[in-house]
Amino acid sequence: MVSALQVTGLRYAYERGPRAVDGVDLAVEAGELLVVLGPNGSGKSTLSYVLAGREGYEVTSGSVLYRGEDLLAMSIDERARAGVFLAFQYPVEIPGVQNGYFLRAILNARRAHLGLPELNPVEFMKRAKEALQMVKLDASMLKRSVNEGFSGGEKKRNEVMQMALLEPTLSVLDETDSGLDIDALRVVGQGVEALKGPARSALIITHFPRLLEHVTPHKVHVLSAGRVVHTGEASLARELEERGYEWLIGGER
Repeated sequence: MVSALQVTGLRYAYERGPRAVDGVDLAVEAGELLVVLGPNGSGKSTLSYVLAGREGYEVTSGSVLYRGEDLLAMSIDERARAGVFLAFQYPVEIPGVQNGYFLRAILNARRAHLGLPELNPVEFMKRAKEALQMVKLDASMLKRSVNEGFSGGEKKRNEVMQMALLEPTLSVLDETDSGLDIDALRVVGQGVEALKGPARSALIITHFPRLLEHVTPHKVHVLSAGRVVHTGEASLARELEERGYEWLIGGER
């Protein structure tokens, strides 16, 4: 079976500073949810940027295969249409662009790529209301500009709603739990968990294991100095919560 994501010997650098990744190896199988943990500066968010195709990050060696295809050869929009989704740590505000119009446009672009007919406004609203209910957002959110004036929790719930509508085959969540209160964290976590399925894979990037109280991963990877230094089960996250990273990164157990 072809992996949803296969990262081999990936090395890359950021053109404006010292952010670098030094040989990442990991695989996300179809239907798997993997978590990448690590201290600040370990290269976690940088990894998400490279997978999404953000400008300014130069890949110097290694490969990334998405469902057997060369992900690095795809443009940003090609990755998105093919089913790669990035949930931002800091979702961008887009003043003047209504959230509902934005969501319908990206959903129909994804459907066109899959050879499916576009959804008309009525069909879209039916799906959107179901997704809104899942993340406990009011339908009025569709009439507001994308993320403008949204609270931190609303922005992250809006991201999960996008996931629900787009049904990506690979979701990369970059510190989606950052800045969430207890209630928002539960809603976001339950939403991510509800979207798991045999054709959907996810890579959750964070440095706090709090989200794992609501999400059950198949594996946990620990990233340090730009490479994976340890892989374990979900229980590893709980141990890191209690003991921190130093014991593991320093090789002491």
